[in-house]
Amino acid sequence: MKRSQALNLLKENLDNQNLVKHSLAVGAAMKELAKHFREDEQKWEICGLLHDIDYEKTKEDPKLHSKLGSEMLKDLGFEEEICQAVLAHNEVHGILPKTLMAKALYCVDPLTGLIVAATLVLPSKKINDLKVENVLNRFKEKSFARGANRKIIAKCQEYLNLSLEKFIEIVLFAMQKISDDLGL
Repeated sequence: MKRSQALNLLKENLDNQNLVKHSLAVGAAMKELAKHFREDEQKWEICGLLHDIDYEKTKEDPKLHSKLGSEMLKDLGFEEEICQAVLAHNEVHGILPKTLMAKALYCVDPLTGLIVAATLVLPSKKINDLKVENVLNRFKEKSFARGANRKIIAKCQEYLNLSLEKFIEIVLFAMQKISDDLGL
């Protein structure tokens, strides 16, 4: 599937523009991580784009989130690796991510939210003004962006063999490249 087709599929399933922007951010981050790891950039980006495809259908029952999404993608003929990554990204299920792609998605998902929150408290509210140091400082503030699970983000060290600083650098760079799409 091409990126444009995945984006259309995403928009058919998500009406909330903030969720669409979140998916764009995760897709861009996954693509940049794939580049770093010399993996299939298109496949990783599509995985990131579609990871929350079921979010609006499952928002009343978070235990269904990612299970339904994984099934939807299976039914559409997506590779098992993508379906498994989507399933494992929701920590509620207690499924450990096994592949590099799944581990990346697991760690990237909450980091994109932290980066957006850190951007929105800047005077300019522009992601291009955000620095890795800003994000690291906000990472240490437990009361800031509480929904961004620090334990999961920090798994980048174990799962991806990347320091927290390097992980933030890669993801921030990816999000800055699509700042217009993110409205930041």
